[in-house]
Amino acid sequence: MNWLNHLPVLPIAIPLLAGALILLFQEQRRAIRIGIALVSTLLQLALAFAMLVLTTDAAPHFWSEGIGTYAIGGWPAPFGIVLVVDRLSALMLALNGVLALAVVVHSIARWDREGVYYHPLLQFLLLGLNGAFLTGDLFNLFVFFEILLAASYALLLHGGGAQRTKAALHFVIVNLVGAFAFLIGVAMLYSVLGTLNMADIAVRWGALADADRTVAATGAAILGVAFLIKAGSWPLNFWLPGAYAAASAPVAAAFAIATKVGVYAVLRLWSVMQTPAASFGEGWLFLLALATMLFGTLGILAARQLSRLIAFTVVLSSGTLLAAAGLGTPTMIAPALFYLVGSVMASGAFFMLAGMTERMRTTPTATSDPLQPWPTYNAFSVGEPPAPDAEVGIAIPAAMAFLGINFICCVLLVTGLPPLPGFIAKMALVAAAIDAPASVGVSPWRAWTLVIVLLLGGLVGLIALARAGMRLFWSVTDRNTPRLRVVEAAPLAFLILASLALSAAAGPAMAYFQDTAADLNSPDAYVRAVLGTQTQVNP
Repeated sequence: MNWLNHLPVLPIAIPLLAGALILLFQEQRRAIRIGIALVSTLLQLALAFAMLVLTTDAAPHFWSEGIGTYAIGGWPAPFGIVLVVDRLSALMLALNGVLALAVVVHSIARWDREGVYYHPLLQFLLLGLNGAFLTGDLFNLFVFFEILLAASYALLLHGGGAQRTKAALHFVIVNLVGAFAFLIGVAMLYSVLGTLNMADIAVRWGALADADRTVAATGAAILGVAFLIKAGSWPLNFWLPGAYAAASAPVAAAFAIATKVGVYAVLRLWSVMQTPAASFGEGWLFLLALATMLFGTLGILAARQLSRLIAFTVVLSSGTLLAAAGLGTPTMIAPALFYLVGSVMASGAFFMLAGMTERMRTTPTATSDPLQPWPTYNAFSVGEPPAPDAEVGIAIPAAMAFLGINFICCVLLVTGLPPLPGFIAKMALVAAAIDAPASVGVSPWRAWTLVIVLLLGGLVGLIALARAGMRLFWSVTDRNTPRLRVVEAAPLAFLILASLALSAAAGPAMAYFQDTAADLNSPDAYVRAVLGTQTQVNP
């Protein structure tokens, strides 16, 4: 068999093997551990972009209809475990690969030495994320959710400290509630559908009897609650700002895509069930999304610590994406995907920038010197931790100018100002929302409420971030000039340049997002690719 047929399983196998291999080397063999992590991350990025190309019209003969499948153990769907690569999953894999490469390189400067097992935990986090984007059934979606959450718990605690412990406790409790809701929802769906394969669900959903449809809709709603918890939706998102603010800079940057797994799951299940009005479109999803956006907006105004402020922008972005899905019109999906890509790269870059600006303070904050709180190296019998100033790499010149320019770029990205992709995405969302009432019969008040809250969030974010920038860069007291290394500055510049490239290629990118939205709106090709038949989705 051609080895290219195994492409869908490699984004799962590579981080699994890399994480296990890194564990064979002691913490003192740092160069080997970093080398394995870098090779693994580069391979995942290369595979993601290869699959991104294979799902387009550029390679029409490799995968039928541009959708690749891989049956684990050779068991056919819907009885076996199947991995599926379509445009949406390939897009998320590529985004995850870009962010992961920046995070791994940024960590080399100092962050990976705050405690033990950093690089294997990061690989297992990538394993969970890649698996969640690739799996074709709900149970394994739950499995990969739990893998990435288990790695997230440990990464959040990496380096120790009371603030991280408190944040991790909230993180664990809320996500355990989400896992419980996930299992209940999956059990209810299985009780009436007799399957958890998402393509098979698409076939059986339309043929349900009225009594069974009520149970299935209830199960889908409970499952939706689990997804919304993962996505950081109000009211169960109180854990997110504290957790993201307490985490080390590269860990918080890696978490920037974790909340988007919940958004991905909502889009995927909405596509499979094709009933947005019943479970994932009009009604409570849209209202909860608006509440999430307002919560994020108020949090941005109230936050004083830069990393906490950025965490609230993550909440605002999740609310925006959920509101776009909840408006109930397919025309919102393509702009929402554009917004998703830009917001993830912007948040990741901003968290890295926040970690570097912490060194500008003469008085350390609770998280600015995380090597102090717990003797984690002694606890695991692997020797003494490095000194806080024992950084790796060559220092860059004009550190304050570098930080200032990148701070401006991050503000433009997060608030949606021209000429960066945040502006293009927001204007596309506004245009689609304004056109929605006339084109597909969406309630005008919903569309205009979304437009107002979206623009208000950008304005509030600009005000709050400008205020934070003045404190950081215009203050003449309580500030040091930090010593920055190339190895930590380059990933920040890489994410900013990737965002600029997305803005420059807005036309082709939007065309890809529109094709992705069309696939989600009509899952027939997905069903045929997975089930291997000419089965059509029941209306």
